[in-house]
Amino acid sequence: MAWAPEARTAPGRDTGGTSLEVLRALESGPRGLTEAEAEDRLARHGENVFPGRRPTPWPRRFARSLRDPFTAVLIGLGLVSAVMASWGTACVIAVLVTVSCVLRATGEHRADRSAAALRELVATTATVRRRATDSAPPATRELPVEQLVPGDLVLLGPGDLVPADLRLLRATGLTVHEGALTGESAPADKAAPAPTTATAPGHLCLQGSSVVSGTGSGVVVATGRDTVLSGALPADSQDAGPGKGKRLLRPFDRSVNGIAWTLIRFMLLTAPLVLLADALVRGRGLATLPFAVAVAVGLTPEMLPVIVTSALARGAALLARDGEVIVRRLPALHDLGAVDVLCVDKTGTLTEDRPVLALAEDPDGHADQDVLRWAAVNALWTLHLAELPVPDALDEAVLEADAADVLAHGDDPRFAVFEGVDALPCGPGRRLSTAVVRRPGDPRFALAGTHTLVVKGAPEDVLDRCALDPAERARLTRRADGLAAEGLRVLAVARAERPARDRPYTEADERDLTFTGFVGLSDAPAPTAAEALAGLARNGVTVKVLTGDHPGTAARICRELGLDPGTPVTGDRIDSLDDTELAHLAAGTTVFARCAPAHKARVVHALRGAGHTTGFLGDGVNDLAALHAADVGVCPRDGVDVAREAADVALASKDLTSLDRAIVAGRGATANISAYLRITLSSNFGNVIAMLVAGLMLPFLPMLPAQVLVQNLFFDAAQLALAFDRDSGAHTRPAVLRPRALLRFVTGFGLLNAAADLATFAVLALAVRSLGAEAGQDAFHAGWFTENLLTQAMVMALLRSGRLRTPSPVRLAVAGLAIVGLLLPLSPLGAMLSMSPLPPLYYGLLAVVLALYGGALWVARSGRLSPLTRPFP
Repeated sequence: MAWAPEARTAPGRDTGGTSLEVLRALESGPRGLTEAEAEDRLARHGENVFPGRRPTPWPRRFARSLRDPFTAVLIGLGLVSAVMASWGTACVIAVLVTVSCVLRATGEHRADRSAAALRELVATTATVRRRATDSAPPATRELPVEQLVPGDLVLLGPGDLVPADLRLLRATGLTVHEGALTGESAPADKAAPAPTTATAPGHLCLQGSSVVSGTGSGVVVATGRDTVLSGALPADSQDAGPGKGKRLLRPFDRSVNGIAWTLIRFMLLTAPLVLLADALVRGRGLATLPFAVAVAVGLTPEMLPVIVTSALARGAALLARDGEVIVRRLPALHDLGAVDVLCVDKTGTLTEDRPVLALAEDPDGHADQDVLRWAAVNALWTLHLAELPVPDALDEAVLEADAADVLAHGDDPRFAVFEGVDALPCGPGRRLSTAVVRRPGDPRFALAGTHTLVVKGAPEDVLDRCALDPAERARLTRRADGLAAEGLRVLAVARAERPARDRPYTEADERDLTFTGFVGLSDAPAPTAAEALAGLARNGVTVKVLTGDHPGTAARICRELGLDPGTPVTGDRIDSLDDTELAHLAAGTTVFARCAPAHKARVVHALRGAGHTTGFLGDGVNDLAALHAADVGVCPRDGVDVAREAADVALASKDLTSLDRAIVAGRGATANISAYLRITLSSNFGNVIAMLVAGLMLPFLPMLPAQVLVQNLFFDAAQLALAFDRDSGAHTRPAVLRPRALLRFVTGFGLLNAAADLATFAVLALAVRSLGAEAGQDAFHAGWFTENLLTQAMVMALLRSGRLRTPSPVRLAVAGLAIVGLLLPLSPLGAMLSMSPLPPLYYGLLAVVLALYGGALWVARSGRLSPLTRPFP
């Protein structure tokens, strides 16, 4: 069964008792509250708004950004540098930390403002009956939903959103869509209790539902945080909004923590190793402490927080530019790129929340458009003669299909000449409607003709009124059940001829009918759903449907959209499995039907436990548990408040195409981050190895701390271009940062870089051996500085993404890095940094080293040595 929200009453409000007793308990009445009473209650109960999380102030966001592992590493290095009076290093690190935190806090603050703007688009009003004073007559007026209070009388009509939890006092043909609460796509019938009855089936209308047809009035029994909607947040997730509460680590958090701890271990090993080696071999001891810190800084990707934040913020800004996707938590963009399983609710995501005609067949199961025409006659004259405000969704679908058939094949004169006589509409407990029609003629002779009763409704109710033998009735019942099992909403159509009369028709006349046929309706697929599902499949994302609907209904819509439903699994089957069995079953199942909220959450947990990065797209209260369980929670703009607050990503509409674009954008951002990590860590690791070797072989430091810092600044500044790279080549598969793969990549290419550095040392030994001791040291520093920047420029060009074409920002950065490497040692700044010009012989030999290094990079890259991003197995 789907989740039934009426199983619990509005928190703090007892809706038991007769209507009169409820009104007395709320100190209200049929004439409504006075304005003074309403103002007093508004002050006591507060506004009728969802008690969502308060907007996080920008300073708090900034402080929270300091807890990022990479940022913490930089802060630690900055403090060490300050203690050692290396103020240049400390100041640069402080600037990097500040820039990163400002970018991140500003991006998330902007996303929250955009989400707030989306909420404003769904603000609504309610029709309320109030009095100016005790003696004034009641007046009906529109009121902002925020100002509703317990005891207010609210009037409901077709299309209205239920603004609070209501106890119905009156209802006429009222049906309400509760998909946001229950997951059911079919509207629910509502009825007011009799005056002396405490309750009745469907006597509550809850906030978050919407009126489909009919009218009604009710008294507000709960508002704000006291409503069922606000109280439906899972108990283990009460504060688990973006950035709050205890949630399982997301892919971004796991990746960042893993990479950060890998780097911390390297740094904790490298600095003591430098000190120990220099103390044992050269006897320098603590004199090399600044150099050891510089080596640790050189291993650290100082710009990583800035690159990560810039890449994610840029991707989020591009998505928000069109107003289609709002990323509320920047790391969620990376997590979107890592998604390989997307769970969606069928209602409103794959479908449009409206039925369409699927078939019309005669008693023998043959297609027959006459059955559709008789059904349309019933819908049309029931609507007109019963004075219904609007047709219900099924009647509307029948009329639309009939109009389309007339447009395609022309009107049939047999049906165009009917006139309506009387109508018996559907109602509470009555699942069929009857329209009485006649052929037009002179009204004076109307009684001399015949009237035709056209009956349409639930198959079992219509068949019971038909003149059928038991075997035929059983056969038709089986056929109706079979169509329902295929996911169709089935209506039976029957008719009968009666002598014309002038007295009203009653339900007693609905007998001895002639069965005409069945009309089957299915949910209308969303216009872009098939295209979006195909795009997700091309991009390596598996879609699974988790719905409260009938298994046949969900399976049918999947087939229509080109998604193989396989064998649907229901909530009862989920209850019978443990977590391990469910994980095995979930891997091969596409459709989960008749799911309660706990079932959806269990399926998502099982998929995550099996190693999948799982996204969940939902918009209702029944989706809250799954939204919190998923790696990425996604909610459309018109979702209920609690679902929007729980989501990491907000969509302007229920369009999977926009979500597919967001996934691609997330992969692009992840690819840019991974490119930076590949390039900077492999270069830095190679440099550290070379520094350790040179420190043992040379009687002087291979590079001064200030030179290491300047080199890193230029290299890191150039790599900012990677945040704006649009040619990552990683859009067709899930992308996630993997520490182990990174370590393998860095080890391989780092050793290759170290080999180039050691070859450069040999070249420098040949080129500067004729210079004096001091000049030789300055020339050595200049030569290695130049070689470092040139090799790093080559790494940026060749290891960015494995593609030949390099985008303009990266080309400019590579060219700038090469120019700085060649010209800075020759400039006055070079002399200030203890670097001197080099002899021409060095540049000729360096060209040979660079050519060999570039060739080795090309060969190693073509072998795809341990790529950082790879799809799940």
